[in-house]
Amino acid sequence: MNDNNEIMMLDAVERYIRGEMNPDERLHFENLRKTNAAIDQLVVEHTLFMQQVNQFGERKNFKTSLHDVHTDLSEQGKIHGDKLSGKAKVVYLWKRYRRVAAIAASIAGITTIALSSLVWSISPKPASEEIQKLNRDLFVQQVKTDLIQSDLADVKKNSKPDADKTIDYKTAATGFLIDGKGLMITNAHVVRKSKNIRVFNIKGQQFNAFVVKLDVLRDVAIIKIDDTRFKPIAALPYGIAKSSTDIAEPIFTLGFPRDEIVYGEGYMSAKTGYKGDTLSCQIAVPANPGNSGGPVFNQRGEVIGILSARQTTAEEAVFAIQSKYIFNAIDEIKKNDEYRNIKVSTRSTLAGMNKVEQVKKIQDYVFMVKGD
Repeated sequence: MNDNNEIMMLDAVERYIRGEMNPDERLHFENLRKTNAAIDQLVVEHTLFMQQVNQFGERKNFKTSLHDVHTDLSEQGKIHGDKLSGKAKVVYLWKRYRRVAAIAASIAGITTIALSSLVWSISPKPASEEIQKLNRDLFVQQVKTDLIQSDLADVKKNSKPDADKTIDYKTAATGFLIDGKGLMITNAHVVRKSKNIRVFNIKGQQFNAFVVKLDVLRDVAIIKIDDTRFKPIAALPYGIAKSSTDIAEPIFTLGFPRDEIVYGEGYMSAKTGYKGDTLSCQIAVPANPGNSGGPVFNQRGEVIGILSARQTTAEEAVFAIQSKYIFNAIDEIKKNDEYRNIKVSTRSTLAGMNKVEQVKKIQDYVFMVKGD
């Protein structure tokens, strides 16, 4: 693609994001996204870029405000210190060159505001009140833990035992294994604010876990069971599909909208999500708080999505992150030597079984996920 074509494509992407295309153009562009993975990825990456630029602008504004407050307090004599060291030196230099700095700050402020306005005009608007994430709140859930949980993604866990530690778990949702050594998938919104994570299987066994990868943009998280009580599994009965399923094809879900596993069944409604979001697909299935992070299976027993949200203004309009984004997260953690050899199966051994037999084979590998 030459420079002119790239510029024209970026212009089309921005008009698509801003909603400036007429219905025919939008339909054509959405069909192009479905058939051209490179263009679809360009839309996702451009959206992420704009969000990051906007966050940068907000941070710059915040730091400028803090600096102004600090300077004002210093001038009033409420902050004291040696002007030749540390923060006091910064204040001294600020006073000396405040006129030049004021001009520079004004220019920077105008630039930031203009850039922020541009970003907000072309970025997708945040999910409205019509969209409800499907993790459930817990009033008081005190559980003793024997492990301190790290809250940092992509780092080694803290394995120092603390047998007397009691955790107040505030949220519960669902997760499922993607390998036999304890790697699990759930939604990023389920665990992103949790310092301590514990997972529970249908037998009542509970295990400590930690975050390995947090992909907030795609709402995908990889967590890992880190508990000597967990026994590795030779092979999972289901595989992870790299592509979506057909519209109207039957699907089913397993999750924890309450403290026992719940089965739901329905069908694929659309290959895109809320307002044409291509990160997700729409399914018609019963879903309640607690279903977030749960697997969505096709009739062959393959995971085709991660259940994440529902539309409150439409009956059974439920959204699932497409399973292909699980592989994006896996590719990222493979950059870490500890996870370099991870192999996730795309093959299911459940094809041809009836639903009862499929669920019996699957349910041991679907967990309730609790976080504080």
